[in-house]
Amino acid sequence: MTFLLDTHLLLWAAGKPNRLSATARKLIDSSANELLFSAASVWEVAIKRGLGRGDFQADPRLLRRGLLDNGYTELPILSDHIVAIESLPAIHKDPFDRLLVAQATVEGITILTADSILAEYPGPVRLV
Repeated sequence: MTFLLDTHLLLWAAGKPNRLSATARKLIDSSANELLFSAASVWEVAIKRGLGRGDFQADPRLLRRGLLDNGYTELPILSDHIVAIESLPAIHKDPFDRLLVAQATVEGITILTADSILAEYPGPVRLV
């Protein structure tokens, strides 16, 4: 199965795997699954790290390189993804998370998240 990981799951998988739930760890570790990360997540890390957010201290360049080196596939941001944001219900205020949901919806893949608010979106969102 193909999964798009939200930004926090990416950060935890890369640097704090003990923060991952057992379910998330099992899905991420399974060689049967294809793992994707969004360019939006790298963008989010760069912006929030620059703002001094304590939960976004990873170097975005190293994060991206590490994800690619570990077999993740990068999902670029396309105009189809941006347009799809308009049709999303106003459940989550974070524009990065809204973009991730739009990407998963357009691409027909499941987004994995530990964010219970993000998991309220209908469609391809799985709380792990």
